[in-house]
Amino acid sequence: MSQAFRIIGTPLINGVLIVGDHASNFVPETISLGVSEVDLRRHIAWDIGVAEVAAGLCETFGFAAFLGGVSRLVTDFNRYRDDVSVISLNSDGIEISGNRLTGEEREVRLAAYFDPYHAALEQLLQDYRPTLILSLHSFTPVLESKLEQARPWDVGVLYNDYDTASLWAIDALNAFGLNVGDQLPYSGKHLNATMNHHAERNGIPYFGIEMRQDLVADQQGVDRFVQILGSVCNKITKKLAD
Repeated sequence: MSQAFRIIGTPLINGVLIVGDHASNFVPETISLGVSEVDLRRHIAWDIGVAEVAAGLCETFGFAAFLGGVSRLVTDFNRYRDDVSVISLNSDGIEISGNRLTGEEREVRLAAYFDPYHAALEQLLQDYRPTLILSLHSFTPVLESKLEQARPWDVGVLYNDYDTASLWAIDALNAFGLNVGDQLPYSGKHLNATMNHHAERNGIPYFGIEMRQDLVADQQGVDRFVQILGSVCNKITKKLAD
């Protein structure tokens, strides 16, 4: 299997599929990013807590998950292929010197990771069209490069043109007493490439979740969000069926 992705759980037609673009901070041995090991454990390299929450949802609720297999510093799967930021030169004030690539080197990197990821996700959706996609991410409460801009939300809900499942999710998350950001800490109108391509284009209901990373940094937090998001997904799939 490609290093670009991994599938956990058993995908089912009319099931729930979790998509985690930034679930890994793995950097292949053939790539030198020029970034410290400490920084590779920070939010700039991956979405902390996503892999653990996704695994818990699969085990507890019988969902399946399609997870990115390499760090977003290798390539950001939640971008369009021709975006400059698909291979970032800096992130939250950290220079990614190993990403100063020639045009040919860029194409080699994208062909090795970005293209297989999206091709495999497209095939999975054709083979096992889900009732609902949960696009799962996490965010840092404070950017080192913008310390004055605190992000107090417990969870954000993102969407673009399709908003039905997201609005249901906002109501369901509020019922758990969470501080819910509607299109926060950023808007799905601008950062929704994977769902635009694979969910909206194919008419598959979805909603995007951004968990605050410090709330899923330990097992207790992971378990809490597994129960919350599993309940929310089940409520939405029931509404979709009505």
